[in-house]
Amino acid sequence: MIDGQSRSPYNVGMTPKRAKTLSDQLRRAIEASEKTRYVIAQETGIDQATLSRFMYRKGGLSTRALDLIAECLGLELVAKQPTSKGR
Repeated sequence: MIDGQSRSPYNVGMTPKRAKTLSDQLRRAIEASEKTRYVIAQETGIDQATLSRFMYRKGGLSTRALDLIAECLGLELVAKQPTSKGR
C-alpha cells in the first residue's frame, strides 16, 4: 500500500469484496503478503511476467506454480464448513 492506496489491479477504490474463486483468493493473499511480487517470483522460480499476467487476469498459473506460491506464502487450502439451516 502506497499513500493509502492499494496496489491491487482490481476493485481499486472500492470496499473490498469477498473473493469468490480460488484464483481471486490467491490474488488477494499475494496482495496482502508482506512479500513483493518480485520476491515471490524470485523465491518460487516463477517468471515475474507470468505472475504479473496472473495478477492482472491476463493469464493463469500451472498447478505447480500455485503450489509454489502457496508454499512461499504459507497458505493451505481449507474446505468451508457447511452452514446449518434451521437445525
